[in-house]
Amino acid sequence: MSTFSKRIIICGTDTDVGKTIVSSFLVQGLKGIYWKPIQSGTEEGTDTKTVCNLLSLEPNSYLPERYKFKAPVSPHWAAEQESAFIEPSNLKLPDLDELIIIETAGGLMVPLNRDWLQIDQLKAWGAPIILVARTGLGTLNHTLLSLEALKHRNLDVLGIVLNGPPHKDNPKTLEQFGDTKILASLPIFDEVNAKVLSQEWHKQQLDQKLKRYIQN
Repeated sequence: MSTFSKRIIICGTDTDVGKTIVSSFLVQGLKGIYWKPIQSGTEEGTDTKTVCNLLSLEPNSYLPERYKFKAPVSPHWAAEQESAFIEPSNLKLPDLDELIIIETAGGLMVPLNRDWLQIDQLKAWGAPIILVARTGLGTLNHTLLSLEALKHRNLDVLGIVLNGPPHKDNPKTLEQFGDTKILASLPIFDEVNAKVLSQEWHKQQLDQKLKRYIQN
C-alpha cells in the first residue's frame, strides 16, 4: 500500500470506460498536471485536447504526448501503421515536483509494442493506480480480472472509480471480491464541464479518501 506519491495512474478495464472524464475529475480536484503519454486515434481530437478544453488548462498544467497516432486502434498496431515504434525508455515519468495524473490508453493488456504490454509499463512506472470501470452488466468479470492482473504483478491499486448509472449490487460485490475500495461513483452527466466536475468532486470527497497517499 502506498504511503505517498506524486504520480497517480488512471487505468481502465477496457477502452471507453471514462478514463478521460475521471482524469479530468482528478486533475481539477487535486490541482494536478495531466499527461497522456500515448494517444491512438486523432481524427476526432485527442484526449489531451479534451481535458484542456474541459478544464481550460494553462500550458503548464498538462504535458504533451510522447506518441500520437492517427488510427483509433491498439497502440502497437497504430504505431506500425505509421512505421513507428513505441520505445518504453521514452515513457519515463517526467521529473517534476507537481502531482501528475497519467491517463493510459485502452486496457491493461493492450500491447504498446510486440514485446511490451501496457501492464509492463505500469510495472516499470511503479506508481499507484486508480482503476476506472463501468457500473453495469459485465463489469464484475472485467474489473475483477483487471484487479487480478494488477495484484499478480504486485502493483499498488488505490481503488476503483465507477462510471455510469447507479447499480444496487456491483459496488459491494467488487469491494468484496476485489479486496479494494470504491473511491467514487460518477453518474452519466447530461453535460460535462468544469463546474459540474467541481460540484461532483465536493460531493464525492475524493480528496479526503486520497489524502493519505498524495501530497501537493
